[in-house]
Amino acid sequence: MIFNTTYKNEDYLFESDQQLGKSFSIMERIRLGGIGSGRLMIHQISPKLKLGKLEFSEIDYGNIELRPKGIIVHYTSKLERFSWVIPYYRLNLYNAQFYSIHANGNFIQFEKNKNYKENKKFLDRMAQRKIDVLDLGYYDE
Repeated sequence: MIFNTTYKNEDYLFESDQQLGKSFSIMERIRLGGIGSGRLMIHQISPKLKLGKLEFSEIDYGNIELRPKGIIVHYTSKLERFSWVIPYYRLNLYNAQFYSIHANGNFIQFEKNKNYKENKKFLDRMAQRKIDVLDLGYYDE
């Protein structure tokens, strides 16, 4: 689900808590080594996620927030901020020429530049957390 979070959005707060669980406490954030990525440069975004964006040559950025049962991808377009709520069971990660996040037929591709290299540990931790939460250990057998 995509929400415009430029201003306080009650629907976003309710849906994100329902689908992904409440945000981590301070102690859990410290234990996890942080729950948010740094800034990632967006290469391409699926048409359904553009939400009224006009095509200009600006650079868009996004970041990722961990929740107990999923992630939230926050990204900006002009002066608006959007949040994409993705439960782990719908999340697909692809690490090829670009690092991309897919869910429900939508995607965001991030550039593999300096910002990506600085966030590599976080992205690996996010992928491992998805495996742990969904209990996908049967692949190791």
